[in-house]
Amino acid sequence: MARPREFDEQAVLDAASDVFWAKGYEATSTRDLSARTGLTPSSIYAAFGDKRRMFLRALDHYLGRLREKMTSLKATRSPGEAITGFFEDTIKRSLGDALQRGCMLVNSALEVSPQDPDFQAAIASELKLIEYFFLDRIEEGQRRGDISPVHSAEDAARQLLAVLLGVRVLARVRPEGPLLRGAVSQTLASLGLPPLMVAAGT
Repeated sequence: MARPREFDEQAVLDAASDVFWAKGYEATSTRDLSARTGLTPSSIYAAFGDKRRMFLRALDHYLGRLREKMTSLKATRSPGEAITGFFEDTIKRSLGDALQRGCMLVNSALEVSPQDPDFQAAIASELKLIEYFFLDRIEEGQRRGDISPVHSAEDAARQLLAVLLGVRVLARVRPEGPLLRGAVSQTLASLGLPPLMVAAGT
């Protein structure tokens, strides 16, 4: 009979996510993970496999909160407001992060090597989930008459994804409210989406 794990897996994944998020995949060592999670290297390998597999588990854990956010916005906001709310939340979290870590997914997309197609595919798959959220909301808004059909829903979703990636990268080096709001506001206006309601002082 397998022995039950003697640690809180969710807490370990929280800790591992923080390390990978702050340092990136390549710069994170097993020693870093051991120090932050409290697990010995042998325990890490026994529970999660190698660093690569632990990273993918940590990334999936990190993205769980993002998926929950998208589900909540879809359920509680109109299609256009859901998109605007997504960006409002992104800007607030970006400006509220004193460590200027940006987004773990976006950071990983910038770091992944073309010579690692499996890793690249895993990151691309997650980015497609966000693109699909935008696409789904735009198409629903167009069906309801809340969003103008003048723009291709597919192209608008791709544009929003590109703006999101840009905002997250900018937030790492220039976490300035006017800069991030300005990068988003013009795109929302051009697509006929509700304006941002982020406080001017943030």
